[in-house]
Amino acid sequence: MSDLFETPAPQTPNAPRPLADRLRPQTLAEVIGQEQVLGPDGPLGVMLASGSLSSLILWGPPGVGKTTIARLLARETELHFEQISAIFTGVPDLRKVFEAAKLRRANDRGTLLFVDEIHRFNKAQQDSFLPHMEDGTIVLVGATTENPSFELNAAILSRAQVLVLNRLSSDELEKMASRAEGEAGKKLLLEPAARSALLDMADGDGRALLNLIEQVLAWKTTAPLGVDQLTTRLMRRAAKYDKSGEEHYNLISALHKSVRGSDPDAALYWYSRMLEGGEDPRYLARRILRMAVEDIALADPNAQTICLHAWETYERLGSPEGELALAQAVIYLALAPKTNAGYVAYKASRDAARKSGSEPPPKHILNAPTKMMKEQGYGAGYAYDHDAEDGFSGQNYFPETMQRPTFYKPVDRGFERDLKKRADYFAGLRAKRQGRQN
Repeated sequence: MSDLFETPAPQTPNAPRPLADRLRPQTLAEVIGQEQVLGPDGPLGVMLASGSLSSLILWGPPGVGKTTIARLLARETELHFEQISAIFTGVPDLRKVFEAAKLRRANDRGTLLFVDEIHRFNKAQQDSFLPHMEDGTIVLVGATTENPSFELNAAILSRAQVLVLNRLSSDELEKMASRAEGEAGKKLLLEPAARSALLDMADGDGRALLNLIEQVLAWKTTAPLGVDQLTTRLMRRAAKYDKSGEEHYNLISALHKSVRGSDPDAALYWYSRMLEGGEDPRYLARRILRMAVEDIALADPNAQTICLHAWETYERLGSPEGELALAQAVIYLALAPKTNAGYVAYKASRDAARKSGSEPPPKHILNAPTKMMKEQGYGAGYAYDHDAEDGFSGQNYFPETMQRPTFYKPVDRGFERDLKKRADYFAGLRAKRQGRQN
């Protein structure tokens, strides 16, 4: 995806120019937003003040100024600006870019190489940048909408500073809209609520906003339009959501943590955001069931049943009624008592099992189906719990060389409160009976 304010194609002096082209900032001070990186104390502000620009990865959603910032950095540092896109550039093209940059360097001119969608390059292509970054032939500025930690080689990341660019806020979009009105020489004929709706449609994307504004300015209207009239004429922009990318994991994390935090309203919001983005409800059903197992567990054993029934209801009804069943499961989980005691106990037991290796069970709990096994002591001294006082023998069931651990530590919430009483009861009996044996 190209970024906000790309280089325009050559035009004749009187050719019409899109609004976004006419509003392209000429200095970094004109860039709207991204104060966290462009401000005097931001990383780019500090670099420019010191006169030393390092390689960068600009990470952020579409339409927030990645291309604009890269172009203006080249201008302010007097570097030649070279732009390529990973979508259209192959190895032969990269060789030509590097050779041209070497020639410029030989003539005392540096090159800022801007690589749009840099995450689309494979590992070998990304590695090809390294020697030219290291010897100063290029200053690499890569742009990506994907998490660099997942998509870029560690070698690239170790040689470039990652700067996070944020989606534009409502105030920043309003500032851009006002600038667009000034450039056009007329106001948007929108009621206040419709103007707010227009900003919402942009979803933090400055380029999308300018495209929408250009459409509205072209309408032949004589009176301000309301929200209904605006939304009838404009299609609402789809929310940013990549079902296989970082946004997918961000939203499912938000849903899971809202459930864990016992906030049904936030949980429903993130659940709905994922559905609106086109997420498969079956994926959500699986994750909702996982939440029941991981965060509610034995504090409310019914939670898993609720989730399974909701999933089955979805399979029988489909959309949209089945999605309502899943929403009700989300509400139930959010309001259910929480515990991770079973999860912690399971992980601790797996760790102990790995460390203990091949330690055998104590012989008294082994079956002895043959005479030889009986002679070896298999089953000797086993206490049948149903014959014991209170139906509990208190025998040791761990390997004889292993000190008894405590994995499961139930919390004092929900049904697990009752399990805690039972666990404490048996622990007391075990200590009492083992004391007698000693």
